[in-house]
Amino acid sequence: MADREQPVTLRTRKFLRNALLSRKQMVVDVLHPNRANVSKDELRTKLAELYKADKDQVAVFGFRTQYGGGKSTGFALIYDSKDALKKFEPHYRLVRIGEAQKIEKASRQQRKQRKNRSKEVRGTKTKAKKDKK
Repeated sequence: MADREQPVTLRTRKFLRNALLSRKQMVVDVLHPNRANVSKDELRTKLAELYKADKDQVAVFGFRTQYGGGKSTGFALIYDSKDALKKFEPHYRLVRIGEAQKIEKASRQQRKQRKNRSKEVRGTKTKAKKDKK
């Protein structure tokens, strides 16, 4: 994996300390020349050591690679504690970083079909009403 050995530069901008949600939030610019992209897991590790936090307290999302490659921009949240992360992060992002289990459920179409089938009323009373009309 010579790809992971290529240098990566992180630059943060629009840094904000959000005390109400007990986190630091920022826009992250990732410079990765000669490299296709950088994994979110690697970004979490680098941001954690940059801001002296634990990797489990960092959430990154929304990364888009610039046309032509070499630069990506996304968003990062560094929570004060792991409990704050679990309290304020959306469930789907907790699943992505391995902090929660995905809730398995039937597909949307199957749920709608089941709902509509249950609405069908079977019996003689409804038939009698239809015959009167």
